[in-house]
Amino acid sequence: MASSQRKSSISRTTGETDIRLELNVDGTGVSRIDTGVPFFDHMLTLFAKHGRFDLTVEAKGDIEIDFHHTVEDVGIVLGSAFKEAVGDKKGIFRYGSGIYPMDESLVRIALDVSGRPFLDYRAPENVPHIGDKFNFTLVEEFLRAFAFNALINLHVAILYGRDPHHMAEGTFKGLARSLDDATRIDERIADVIPSTKDVL
Repeated sequence: MASSQRKSSISRTTGETDIRLELNVDGTGVSRIDTGVPFFDHMLTLFAKHGRFDLTVEAKGDIEIDFHHTVEDVGIVLGSAFKEAVGDKKGIFRYGSGIYPMDESLVRIALDVSGRPFLDYRAPENVPHIGDKFNFTLVEEFLRAFAFNALINLHVAILYGRDPHHMAEGTFKGLARSLDDATRIDERIADVIPSTKDVL
């Protein structure tokens, strides 16, 4: 699959959220994000910038009740968009990993675009809310929704940190960088699916 074709556009409407999302895996990091949750908008903007993904997200959700549905459902749609955009996975490097600092915080990410969804998430206990409203546990909810809909094997460990904003930011930036590495085309095997099974 030519890299210029690695785009997707997905809409999803439920009784709790209404989401429109466009993704170009081979972009330059341009984004337009509006979820109604300012901190989440910030994280998705960082995700697009550091992954070199062009990303548009328009989401309306029941944020007057809680941010949970909006964050989780955007994860579902973004994961589905990645799965669709990457397609048959011919030529991709498949794996991505790294250890990513964000000031006093350090995050380890490892992932495999394997077609087999899994999330292992490890973080300090009882991390406080970010600002007044954004519950830190929503980071895990987003990652789970994303991994299971992108069909990737994802391991995230927040090794240490004090500031919840920094821990979340390191996670989103690290996920983006590792995804960019994993979905990049290896020209040596551009027409080959990187698996002995010949399918991912």
